[in-house]
Parts: sequence; structure tokens; C-alpha cells
Amino acid sequence: MVYVFLAEGFEEVEALTPVDLLRRAEVEVKTVGINSNIIRGSHKIPVITDLDINEIEPDDSLDMIVLPGGMPGTLNLEADKKVIEFIDYCNDNGKYISAICAAPSILGHMGLLKGKKATCFPGFESELEGAEYTGESVVRDGRITTAKGAGVALEFALCLVSILKGRNAADKLKASLQCR
Repeated sequence: MVYVFLAEGFEEVEALTPVDLLRRAEVEVKTVGINSNIIRGSHKIPVITDLDINEIEPDDSLDMIVLPGGMPGTLNLEADKKVIEFIDYCNDNGKYISAICAAPSILGHMGLLKGKKATCFPGFESELEGAEYTGESVVRDGRITTAKGAGVALEFALCLVSILKGRNAADKLKASLQCR
């Protein structure tokens, strides 16, 4: 199971591109609203989520969490105790954590990027406490994947498919989407 957490002010492209591609790859993925089932993105697009965060708990069925960026979405994710509980659970139990745009800052503030390579939206580099900032579009270091922003959402999503379904599945999906 993959949970994509949506908080008020999330970046729509960064959240919905991974949902779309993971579902195309036949990965079970659910959107999770922070304290509501209708969440407005940073561009005021309302999204009806599959679940409210208060309906779920971290457990062994969880494979990965996705933290989209956007403002104030990133700040709202970081302020939610249940989101932090899920991040801690993933970190403590060898599950995958992925974050894009400003959201890697949450991982930096939690100390999870110490000694790891990471990237983020330009201007948030100082928030990646202890990380080796690469400036690359998408960076995977162990079980943590980070990405720069909306412009690389497709590349980010394909990386997540590769992690969960293998490189061949990601390559087939990429070809079906007419990506270069």
C-alpha cells in the first residue's frame, strides 16, 4: 500500500502524477486527506481523497508514503502529528519515504537526511539538515527518494514505480506515456 498525503495547499501536479502512474502500474495507492476528505491544492483545485488520515494507522501493509510539496501544503503536513507518526513508522520499519519540492524539508527537520544525498525545490537546501544536496531532479538514497518540484513529477513518479514494481515496469510505463 502507498499513501499519498494531501494537506491544504498541496501542489497538485506533485501529488496526482505519482497517484496516476502508480495506479497505472497496478500499485495499490490511496490519497489521504489531512483532517478532511476534500483538500484544496495550492491552485485551489479541490481533490476528494480516498481516506481521511484519522481513519488509518501505520501497519505492515504500508510500503511507501509520498509527501507532495506546495505551500502551505508542506507546512500543513509537517504540523500534523499523524503524518509525523507515519514518517517515523516508515523510517523505523524499513518502508519507503518519498518527498518532492519543499516536502524534503520535513525529512531534514526530522534528521532523516543526515548523511544521505537529497534534493529539493531551490531555496530549501538549508532545510535538508545533514544531507548532501545534489541539485539533481530526483535522488534516491536507500529508502528515501527526494525530487525538485512539479517539473520533474513524472520522473519522480516513474522512480517510485521502479522502486515498487521494478525497472522494466517503469520503462514500459514510460514508453506507453510517450516519454523520451
